Amino acid sequence: QVQLVESGGGLVQPGGSLRLSCAASGRTFSVVAMGWFRQPPGKEREFVAAITWRGGLTYYADSVKGRLTISRDIAKNTMYLQMNSMKPEDTAVYYCGADRGGVGRTSAPAYEYWGQGTQVTVSS
Repeated sequence: QVQLVESGGGLVQPGGSLRLSCAASGRTFSVVAMGWFRQPPGKEREFVAAITWRGGLTYYADSVKGRLTISRDIAKNTMYLQMNSMKPEDTAVYYCGADRGGVGRTSAPAYEYWGQGTQVTVSS
């Protein structure tokens, strides 16, 4: 089992920045990659970004390239999502997921473990 806990969500104005964290615990040695997904109000969960746990290779959705940056700190078993130049359309519940079977996967069902989610609201 792998447990994931997100933090760092909140209210931010358009153009502002926010950093999300995802702390992992449990059998983290089995994790191959981790990713961020988000679910806007009334919509399906969508891929945001992913990172391979050991190599640090990154993958992004086209809609966030250049504004959002995914990273990880292996020593702290923590993944981050730095969000800059935020837009109202970034408003969503953000979830982190852990993938034990592949890398760079953009489909939510591929991720075996999930956190509880953290709300991000971009509004003036």
